[in-house]
Amino acid sequence: MIAADVPAAREALDFNPGWRLHVGDPAGAQETRFDDAGWKPVTLPRAWNEDEAFKKDIKDLSTGIAWYRKTFVLPAGSGGRKVFLEFEGVRQAAEVWINGKLVGGHENGINAFGLDVTEQVRPAPEANVIAVRTDNAWDYRERLSGARYQWSDKNFNANYGGIPKNVRLHVTDRVYQTLPLYSHLGSTGVYVYATDFDVAARVATIHAESEIRNEATAARTFVYRVKVADRDGRTVAEFDGGRYTIAPRESVTARASARVKELNFWSWGYGYLYTVTTSLESEGQVFDSVVTRTGFRKTEFGQGVVKLNDRVIQLKGYAQRTSNEWPALGMSVPPWLSDYSNGLMVESGANLVRWMHIAPWKQDVESCDRVGLMQMLPAGDSERDAQGRQWVQRQEVMRDAIIYNRNNPSVLVYESGNNGISEAHMADMKAIRDRFDPHGGRAIGSRDMLDSHVTEYGGEMLYVNKSARQPMWQTEYSRDEGLRKYWDEFSPPYHKDGEGPPYRDAPAPTYNRNQDTHAIENVVRWYDFWRERPGTGTRVNSGGVNIIFSDTNTHYRGAENYRRSGEVDAMRIAKDGFFAHQVMWDGWVDVETPRAHILGHWNYAAGVTKPVTVVSSAESVELFLNGKSLGRGAQSTRFLFTFPSVAWQPGTLSAVGYDAKGAKICEASHVTAGEPRALKLTIQNGPDGLRADAADVALVQVEVVDAQGRRCPTALNLVDFELSGPAEWRGGIAQGPDNFILSRSLPVECGVNRVLVRSTLQAGKIVLTANAQGLASAKIELDSQAVETTDGWSRNPSAAALAGRLGRGPTPGTTSFKVTRKAVAVAKASALDGGDPALAFDDNEETAWSGKKAVTFELSRVALLSEITLKTAGFRARSYPIRITVDGVEVFRGVTARSLGYVTLPLKPVDGRVVRIEPLAGSEARDAFGGITELVDQKNATTGEQNVGAGALGIIEIEFYEPAEL
Repeated sequence: MIAADVPAAREALDFNPGWRLHVGDPAGAQETRFDDAGWKPVTLPRAWNEDEAFKKDIKDLSTGIAWYRKTFVLPAGSGGRKVFLEFEGVRQAAEVWINGKLVGGHENGINAFGLDVTEQVRPAPEANVIAVRTDNAWDYRERLSGARYQWSDKNFNANYGGIPKNVRLHVTDRVYQTLPLYSHLGSTGVYVYATDFDVAARVATIHAESEIRNEATAARTFVYRVKVADRDGRTVAEFDGGRYTIAPRESVTARASARVKELNFWSWGYGYLYTVTTSLESEGQVFDSVVTRTGFRKTEFGQGVVKLNDRVIQLKGYAQRTSNEWPALGMSVPPWLSDYSNGLMVESGANLVRWMHIAPWKQDVESCDRVGLMQMLPAGDSERDAQGRQWVQRQEVMRDAIIYNRNNPSVLVYESGNNGISEAHMADMKAIRDRFDPHGGRAIGSRDMLDSHVTEYGGEMLYVNKSARQPMWQTEYSRDEGLRKYWDEFSPPYHKDGEGPPYRDAPAPTYNRNQDTHAIENVVRWYDFWRERPGTGTRVNSGGVNIIFSDTNTHYRGAENYRRSGEVDAMRIAKDGFFAHQVMWDGWVDVETPRAHILGHWNYAAGVTKPVTVVSSAESVELFLNGKSLGRGAQSTRFLFTFPSVAWQPGTLSAVGYDAKGAKICEASHVTAGEPRALKLTIQNGPDGLRADAADVALVQVEVVDAQGRRCPTALNLVDFELSGPAEWRGGIAQGPDNFILSRSLPVECGVNRVLVRSTLQAGKIVLTANAQGLASAKIELDSQAVETTDGWSRNPSAAALAGRLGRGPTPGTTSFKVTRKAVAVAKASALDGGDPALAFDDNEETAWSGKKAVTFELSRVALLSEITLKTAGFRARSYPIRITVDGVEVFRGVTARSLGYVTLPLKPVDGRVVRIEPLAGSEARDAFGGITELVDQKNATTGEQNVGAGALGIIEIEFYEPAEL
């Protein structure tokens, strides 16, 4: 919600209840007297094609015209006041009628928009009728220009049509603080921000600014007052901005600020939020008051790193589809379920979510505030830059997204493009940020743009970038897919890893993985970023986001008709990759809490001998089976410990992690479950229980358990569900016909599944029973709670009871990393052929030196070098035989490894200053990582190998290091 307003001065009403829905385009549906009695009653948000979510391929989601209507009565006392409608968004376009009169519409399918309906509504107790015609055609064109919207894309933008987001009704005085809804209202609302931070002392200057309009017939004089209250409602500051006089038809911006002490700064996993009340007071009476829920934090972007509250943080997280959807619901879920899903990202160790291509709805933005998850906020784009009207469209959605979300502390970055844009276009976007959010501490940039002089961050999709200037992080790494149903090749249903249909006429093993190899791939890919983390030199990598967090009803490459790259499935049940990330990501930069996780389970058939892989941040890992040591694992890519041949026997498999001194620091185990005996049901819902509003849902987990209540991890039993009481079945998802969407029978996978049950408008007892052949049944009961609604609106929005989560605690005051090595600067360089060798150390990955003869680097001082790190041209496909000398002494002879960015070469320790690198015969070009065939723009997969001639050495960047402690 953009603001929860004080009813005495202003009404901000939940306008979701009491709608009727019809799919089709009946004549006259906008008219007040139109008979909609046969239409389907619904509570918003509600996509009219929600039944198809995860049932159909994204390309086949139904499109067309759908109407939404309802009758409502304004609150008593609204006569003579201003009345506004706030739509969080429609898909794709909408026209809105009030009492048979067209009051406006919206077409971009992303942003919130507002409509002033003051002149069209009738005062209480008269009834009003609102009718909304929506059109979600994929090829919808803007009416005035005829231009298509670049982001209406069947690849990534799941088309849940109609009104899939929240709607609100605002009633204000004729002199009022505006809403942050630039489209149609042209207003910017309230802006709250902090400056002059003293993080250690917990002090900052809090600022509030409100755009105020006078639509009365006389001038009004008022005092602008601000109150700041903490999460417990305790007032921590009160101040005012002085007296203002505003003439009719005039707008002014009122400002106030004060130094505030004892602040709790918003942080990763610490969703500490304040309420800032901005009020207009005349003759001692408040006549307009807006409450903005926000948080305060300090950010910095520079010297190659990101800082949050003065502490360096390496960005770790997920590139998530903005629809963030669920089976048979699409994106339209209750706020508590948004918190559950986004909170799981934090639980997995993520500190950042990068919403992909289009701005998220306000519900997800506010959810990230509460759970303490930083956000990259796009506006609207596709895979490339735009021109003409389409570029103007992108500027407009960025403007609206910034204004609407600039008070949300979790928004860390504005993303101007899913691919590089021109410097001129980047300057356009930066100017929008500077105009509407100059003090929010948010960087603006675009993917790629490695040598831009305008953007404030950069980074490619797949490959590791480093910088000593603007921070670089990767936006879509680790693109493999794997179904949660498949543990490994030794577990039912015995899926052979990689087996599946071809993709684009090529074998697609990486898109049909089992859980074990999918998790291992996640570890291997993150290692590239961990190795170049802050603390490893002057030029560092600032992190990366894995694509994606939850399986999604968008572009796919594997056997199913939806994408299964998630670390959780569509019902948010964790895969092994979830726990692998917990191990690697439990720290701001370096791991701060040691963990271990054993991939898979320990319920195999007699005679099975299999590899066991442990993911751990310990220095070494020892495996035990029923108390007997099986030795230490072979370590690779820092976090993987492999035990190649372990003979299964029932009991307990344990992994114990040790530090460098041999002390035990972490442990994990799997216990063999017994034979399946029963079903078990567990329910999750919001803090108020299940609300009887026809929009809330209960998430119910079903497990197959043994006699001791332990989950049976290889169970695949079909479960039949019976539902009674005032509830609607929405079901779950599993591999099978139509993905079992809306089916009342569906199987568990790996011993577990989940289903959704939606409330109705009737409160009462709901009973859910689960049955499976040969297993004891399970039953669960819950009571849905009545929700008070009045005349088509409510003063009890479902998000009101949700509090910020403080699980990770405030930002620590200690350093987040240990310096592992020190960079030695280059004074000058020379080469016997090729171009300018200074291009090899210019901190610009868009330039490179290439030559067939030796290149020499003179360091700024004598140093005992221990390593050289370099990024070679064609790093993914080319390996180069080279010889390295320091002051004439050979310190390395070998072949550079292929990589997804940088490789580090260990050197024989020799004091010296002149480093000579000599290419040897026989460089090899061969892709070491397999094809990445799903990319829309294949240029995202190139690494410059085409620019290096046969026998030549190409160096994009080179760095020289000595040990941190000599």
